[in-house]
Amino acid sequence: MRPLRVLLDSFPGDPVFDTAVSHATMRRVAAGQLPETLRLARPGRVVAFAKRDVLAPGYAEAVAAARAAGFGSMVRLAGGRAAVFHEGTLELAHAVPDPDPRGTIHDRFQATAELIARALAGLGVDARVGEVAGEYCPGRWSVNAGGARKLAGIGQRVISGGAHVGTVIVAEDAAAVREVLEPVYAALDLNWDPATVGAVERPWADVRAGVLAEYAQRFELVEDVVDAETLELARTIAAEPTRAG
Repeated sequence: MRPLRVLLDSFPGDPVFDTAVSHATMRRVAAGQLPETLRLARPGRVVAFAKRDVLAPGYAEAVAAARAAGFGSMVRLAGGRAAVFHEGTLELAHAVPDPDPRGTIHDRFQATAELIARALAGLGVDARVGEVAGEYCPGRWSVNAGGARKLAGIGQRVISGGAHVGTVIVAEDAAAVREVLEPVYAALDLNWDPATVGAVERPWADVRAGVLAEYAQRFELVEDVVDAETLELARTIAAEPTRAG
């Protein structure tokens, strides 16, 4: 098994910086400065908007709606439409070195989705890979419960030398996701079915442990902390005007 550096650092008080840490890690892994790295974090309350959302006529209204619901806003590193992070969600950021990252996009999506589904199945969930009709931030590689409720979404970004695979799993409190997305998606004029929002309905720590156990079947896990150079780069990235909503 190949080694996989694992980071458990979280920055819930500053969601923009939290995302910037994953962005900085991706850059440094792609540049060969760090080994392949997986980050598992417990985020704060924030709506993560995609670049497509930022360009939508209702974006400012959507940001205001998120704020009114008690959520911050940021521009997400990967993914198709707005998604929600809160203290009941598990954030995964897998930075992968790859000389031809575009040629292996499909493989990374499939491997990650299947791994997450296996991890949730180990917790007693009828976890399946595939899009649920009407789900928020729809995607072929979503992980759902019984084909009815979305539990996890996966996005990907590639740069020269590597890729970032981002996953958010709703461990607890699907209602919080639903309640903030209703006004946000209305502002963005996006059609969806709030009933498709689901949660694993297991304690957050149990979900993280289950996911880590599944990664341990494929990798030799090496726990570490975010290094000073990555934190410094993250501060620079977080200061860019496009990072916050």
